[in-house]
Amino acid sequence: MESRRGLIFGIGAYGLWGAFPLYFPLLEPGGAIEILAHRIVWSALVMALLVLALRRRATMRDLLRDRRKTLLLVLAAATITFNWGTYIYGVNSERVVETSLGYFINPLVTVLMGVIILGERLRWVQWTALGIGFVAVAVLTWDYGRPPWIALVLAFSFGTYGLAKKTAGVGAIESLALETALIAPFALCFLAWLGTTGDAHFGSEGIGHVLLLMSSGVVTAIPLLLFSGAATRLTMTSLGLLQYLAPILQFALGVTVLGEHMPPGRWIGFALVWLALSVFTWDALRERRRQFALVVETAPAC
Repeated sequence: MESRRGLIFGIGAYGLWGAFPLYFPLLEPGGAIEILAHRIVWSALVMALLVLALRRRATMRDLLRDRRKTLLLVLAAATITFNWGTYIYGVNSERVVETSLGYFINPLVTVLMGVIILGERLRWVQWTALGIGFVAVAVLTWDYGRPPWIALVLAFSFGTYGLAKKTAGVGAIESLALETALIAPFALCFLAWLGTTGDAHFGSEGIGHVLLLMSSGVVTAIPLLLFSGAATRLTMTSLGLLQYLAPILQFALGVTVLGEHMPPGRWIGFALVWLALSVFTWDALRERRRQFALVVETAPAC
């Protein structure tokens, strides 16, 4: 029962993240930075209310007393701001397929960062997956006529964000509450400046647009809560496989609903990315089965 509930939560979380390309265009005519600022401010408010409702104030106080964790979350706040802004820009400039590429290659980038930053050793199959990934990026660079910089920024910023969060070891609600609280003053200052210049769109496009901008906080919080529920009920393998749902949905929306052009070279590049992910996932599942078999073999007989 719990695993089934966790699966529903996980599908809900990644399904909502996958549907974001349909949501952010609704916030136009605001520019990417204005939409980002609203998302930060309203997310900070929603997370503050969640901290109060779930009685996490004591946990937040303990977190603020830990200088190391706080500094790591400062880094996380900076990288997630960069990630969110790039994603909003990509979606609203009709590059949804390229944003999906960023989250497809994110697992490969995370492995690469583990090698470079943490000195981790890879198996030959993992090196093979990385090699295929590099070839895919080269093919896509040739097809686009430029490096797929939106995808690369999304992948590396989210990889850095994940590394900082994993090192900090803080709960999802507390960490996002602190992250948004750290950057909300800057977002508020930017929105105030927009208001003084007459370039702000908050209130100028009708009550429906105001409510949509305000909803960005809830839209940020709901999939996070669903993900937290899934993470406590599912194995890491199941959660790892579910993570591909979001970019698959984003890619499908970009190609079908949003009608983005996919020339043959781009299809080849994406096919190589999917091949690299297949190799990487197969190796991860094989290694997990091997580790489980070792545990069973070495377990004492009752």
